[in-house]
Amino acid sequence: MNQTGRAILCGGFIAGTIDIGAAALINHLSPAMILHAIASGVLGNASFQAGAPAAWLGLGLQWAMSLLIAAIFVMAATRMTWLRGRWPLAGLAYGVAIYVVMNYAVVPLSAAPFKAPAAPMPVVLNLLAMLLFGLIVAFFARKPARA
Repeated sequence: MNQTGRAILCGGFIAGTIDIGAAALINHLSPAMILHAIASGVLGNASFQAGAPAAWLGLGLQWAMSLLIAAIFVMAATRMTWLRGRWPLAGLAYGVAIYVVMNYAVVPLSAAPFKAPAAPMPVVLNLLAMLLFGLIVAFFARKPARA
């Protein structure tokens, strides 16, 4: 596997998995409940009564979104070398973009029965989680792809 593929897989799986833990800590919920909440984007409220299959669906959706998010950054970084050269700043900026897209486009367009938090503390904590997500993805994308 080449460096680009490794960066996408490592960045996506690691950031996505840590994001589940961060969401559990922020919301004082179990990781399984977070996975049900993710699956509710497809299943709606039924996700919370669907048991383990819904949690597994949530995990699959989380990792699929995380890999897509990582692939977008990694592919951009192969073309724009300054993203690799200034990866901490680029990762933080990407984290802000992820936060905005997820909270104001993806979740509202899904079947999830909840909205983006409006209170200051949840907003800050969720934004910090996305900044970490962006940093992890950028960290794995920092090395140039080998030909």
